[in-house]
Amino acid sequence: MPSSLPPYPTRPRRAPGAPASGAAAPGAAALALALGVAAAVPAWAGPSDAFHVYGGLGYFYDDNLFRLEDQSPGYDNQRSDSARQSVAGVIVDKTYSRQRIQLQGKLSKVAYSHFRQLDYDGKDFQGTWKWQLGNHLEGSLGATYAQSLAPYTDFQSRERNLRVQRRQFVDGAWRMHPSWRVRGAASRDKYTYELLVQRYNDRTQDAVEAGFDYLPRSGSSAGLVARRLTGKYLNKRVIAGLVRDDDYEQDELKARVVWRATPILTVQGLAGYAKRKNAQAGPHDVGGFNGRVTADYSPRQKLRLNGALWREFAAIDNFYYTFSLNRGASVGASWDALAKVRFDSSLSVEQRSYEGRLLPNSPGDLSDTLRTATFGATWVPAQTVQFSTSFIHQERSGAQFLGNGSFKANTVSVNANAQF
Repeated sequence: MPSSLPPYPTRPRRAPGAPASGAAAPGAAALALALGVAAAVPAWAGPSDAFHVYGGLGYFYDDNLFRLEDQSPGYDNQRSDSARQSVAGVIVDKTYSRQRIQLQGKLSKVAYSHFRQLDYDGKDFQGTWKWQLGNHLEGSLGATYAQSLAPYTDFQSRERNLRVQRRQFVDGAWRMHPSWRVRGAASRDKYTYELLVQRYNDRTQDAVEAGFDYLPRSGSSAGLVARRLTGKYLNKRVIAGLVRDDDYEQDELKARVVWRATPILTVQGLAGYAKRKNAQAGPHDVGGFNGRVTADYSPRQKLRLNGALWREFAAIDNFYYTFSLNRGASVGASWDALAKVRFDSSLSVEQRSYEGRLLPNSPGDLSDTLRTATFGATWVPAQTVQFSTSFIHQERSGAQFLGNGSFKANTVSVNANAQF
């Protein structure tokens, strides 16, 4: 059921296998959780408003900023830090006949209290053209650019490490019959890192897919999609004097289902078989079940529940392992307690099994587990003003071989945003 609070703007769907930008990223990039969500600013303007400007201020405190293991005293005997963030942006959303143009630009400035070398200017630009030709052809074309602080999950350092993510995408669908639709899509994701010692993670990932859907009158859909992902690393690693080729191909054949079981329950899934092949011997080729299933349940108009299960391959920022197999689950709830007050909470657990090992003497069963709990409250006293606060607790059972120790961390943030 729709929320009585204003919705947040949506982003183009990421390519499967690419890092999830909205995931709970440990380390200094927890700003993306604590400040970034509110700083994105909801598109408060009504359907007739094509252009609006917004701004915001935020404060963030983390008691284990770099996600150091519990026994570590920290850098300069300092484990915690706070930061201030200011944000300004514009949103354009205009429909011309059947063509819809959506543009968003956001600039942010983040300043830390102790680790001032981490201060940075964030950038986030998005543009999408949702096109439609006649009654049977539709799709989208767009691009995104984001610059932010990279997570310190798998890399221990006090130095600033900005990461730039670029994405271009195009997709289209043809309604060849009232009950059948065929579609295709292509995208490119590119990741580049500021720190010289992290340049081995610079990479591109191209995705091409084709599929079809059956569309019954109930509003549900079921189909099949075939996808190929091609990953290329821009800078080769040198391990034990040997140059490594970490490029890969991943082929997928998955079922895509949207099941509107009842007016208050919707289940979505994209799951099937995936095989990841590496360009060079070392990491073993892996294959098996791969996918994600989500469910949304609204037992009351003001209460919304959700859950997810996933088993996916993902790239990681580590020198000796190139990717992991992630298994996870999450549950969440959103409650409109009052007309202008909303509470949100979530719990998630994810286990990463390191699959792409580059050293023959590396453990073959290396894994870690991250648990995250969040709670937030949002107050909208007026249509153009919003205040929010959030609390995040994280725990990880680490992988000592990689220097990723076990840790606990708590994050608190407060934000204020306004539209002009």
